[in-house]
Amino acid sequence: MSKFIIRRVFLAALIILFGAFIVYAVIRALPSSYVETIARQRATMPNSKSYADWVAELNALFRLDTDVFTGFAGWLGDAIRGEFGNSWSYGIKVTEKFADVIWYTVALNIITFILQIAIAIPLGIMAARKQYSKMDYAITFFAMVGISLPSFFLSTMLKYVFSINLGWFDLYGIVGRYHEQLSSWGKLLDMAHHLVLPVTTLTLLSIGGLMRFTRTNMLEVLGADYIRTARAKGLPENKVINRHAFRNTLIPLVSYMSYLLPSMFAGSMITETLYQIPGIGYIAFGAIRAGDIPFTMFYSVFSIVLTQISLLIADMMYAVVDPRVRIN
Repeated sequence: MSKFIIRRVFLAALIILFGAFIVYAVIRALPSSYVETIARQRATMPNSKSYADWVAELNALFRLDTDVFTGFAGWLGDAIRGEFGNSWSYGIKVTEKFADVIWYTVALNIITFILQIAIAIPLGIMAARKQYSKMDYAITFFAMVGISLPSFFLSTMLKYVFSINLGWFDLYGIVGRYHEQLSSWGKLLDMAHHLVLPVTTLTLLSIGGLMRFTRTNMLEVLGADYIRTARAKGLPENKVINRHAFRNTLIPLVSYMSYLLPSMFAGSMITETLYQIPGIGYIAFGAIRAGDIPFTMFYSVFSIVLTQISLLIADMMYAVVDPRVRIN
């Protein structure tokens, strides 16, 4: 196991390094530029240097006057020491801004993940047990709707119905107008109230794929010989499903769910932006628009690292859910 983990960590490090370089090169090629924006603002000040002089000075400060390989090597050296620089857009250290906003995204995605598992897997199993029934068709239709709807359309519809027409929720934000006047418990409830629509959006968009995946794998397991043997021995149907079939369905589900966490963090960028939730996705979107290389690089590498960690955990979980799988 230790040799396997060492090999995977080494491979993950190479993937992170290569992915970070690709992201850095793409960001350097973006048409938007924070440097040009700031140089234009400073050039308009009284007794200021020219726009060209400001651009040259700022490019030298941020290593943008070098080639992409030299610039990336400088960024990598700083990143290894834990120095990701100051965010050009927000004016504070990247790690400090990240620590301020990450918990909104963590709360949003943990709640979504729990709801997704609690809803999608039981419905997928129910659809497989009642194949070609009205229940199966209804669940399949619901899953396909969730898979097909774009996040901006679903968010707009939910806000139109529950915010504009019914007035149950605010259109935007994580807290209400009188948040600071509430007690500690009231502040928590206020934030939870503002997370209802974003969580609903992410949950409805994500349960369809897991539901279909669970149904497909459960149908394959229910057709196996050992399931027919268990039924022939007279075991109760619930015991056949819960003890024998579901355990073997978990094996491919572990592989599928390893992608859920990084994919939800990526998908929450759109949802956070639409609802203006000040999480890491919304903040990163603003940084990308402004050409903020330090923050965008940190967020991109964070996403790559999160994906690699999820895949490593999934590989180790195989041995937990299936005793036949052993890593040597």
